[in-house]
Amino acid sequence: MSLSKKLITGIIGLTLLGLLVLALMPSPVPVSATLVRQGVFIESVEDEGRTRLRDIYTVSAPISGYLRRVELEPGDAVAADQVLFELEPLPAPALDPRSRGQAREALAAAQAHLEEAEANLAARRTQYELARTEYDRSETLHRRQLISSEERGRRLAQRDAAEAAEQAARHAVEVAQFELKSARALVEIADGKRAPGDHPVLGVRSPIEGVVTQRHRCCEGPVQSGEAVLEIGDLDALEVQVDLLSVDAVRVRPGMRVILERWGGEDTLEGRVRLVEPAGFEKISALGVEEQRVPVWVEIVTPRDRWRHLGDGYRVEARFILWEGEDVVQVPTSALFRHRDRWAVFVADQGRARLRSVEVGRRSGLWTQITGGLEPGEIVVTHPGDRVHDGARIAAEIRPYA
Repeated sequence: MSLSKKLITGIIGLTLLGLLVLALMPSPVPVSATLVRQGVFIESVEDEGRTRLRDIYTVSAPISGYLRRVELEPGDAVAADQVLFELEPLPAPALDPRSRGQAREALAAAQAHLEEAEANLAARRTQYELARTEYDRSETLHRRQLISSEERGRRLAQRDAAEAAEQAARHAVEVAQFELKSARALVEIADGKRAPGDHPVLGVRSPIEGVVTQRHRCCEGPVQSGEAVLEIGDLDALEVQVDLLSVDAVRVRPGMRVILERWGGEDTLEGRVRLVEPAGFEKISALGVEEQRVPVWVEIVTPRDRWRHLGDGYRVEARFILWEGEDVVQVPTSALFRHRDRWAVFVADQGRARLRSVEVGRRSGLWTQITGGLEPGEIVVTHPGDRVHDGARIAAEIRPYA
């Protein structure tokens, strides 16, 4: 075989061998990757909250009575000291036939008693007039020394006694008149109707300037002492109550910044933690898990004009800012994994995955702070699978990570 044929045969063999090696080599592992970024980093805790009025005024009936119709409705503005509703005395209960008959008999007796008292008054008045005339005559006779001083004193005593008897008879007539009015009123309301005429009315006034948030009673009718009728609050003092998990609540402090989102408006609202309650409570989650929750109260610091449509009991999303920094190196949390008791990532380097240990700092949702081991602009693999290992060939698809 000539030399040229040997060379051609060798070249063909080497080519076939190279093709065979390429065919047997594993193909690159397709992976998702993203750039290590540097920028603002915010560590936060998020949870759902509800708006609540800091001070709710429940206006109740101070006494038992008959409630007049409540004209105010939820959402109506009220001024301080404005009359909210009115109470009248309760109507008398209806009488049974026997009691009704007794009431009529009592009315007739009161009428007769009044007539008797009036007749007695007329007699006493006549006696008083006679005694006074006799006394006046005795005065004239005494001055002429025609009667003794003892006779004059006796007639004076008779006049005074007749005057006192006339006054007692007058008072008896007044008592009989009162008894007659009472008996007549009892007969008039025997059917359970309120007595005609003017009734004393008690107006219950508003303790504050605000709006009506709830109306427990609207229609007229009997009401018991202490029964709630209206609830009033000042929407300018609206706050947000967020029930945080206890493990998150221990990291929250009064005065911390809070961002209120997804409340229905276009912009986010600024808030500030007012109070972290010292006592928690147990709550069963939708999955049936027992959770320890702690109420946290957030004061809204954004001007009222930007959230004037918020009301009591509205849903909001609250994000508590635990820490924030500028120019912080960070990677998606999904790129991190544990390797030999340390945190590590896979860095995409010229089509290969390179294992690198890193130092992590704070975590915030989908992102984690990197304090050492990575530089901004490097490419890291997100969600590395079992096929990715140090030195493995990869086909990285770089995607922005939200």
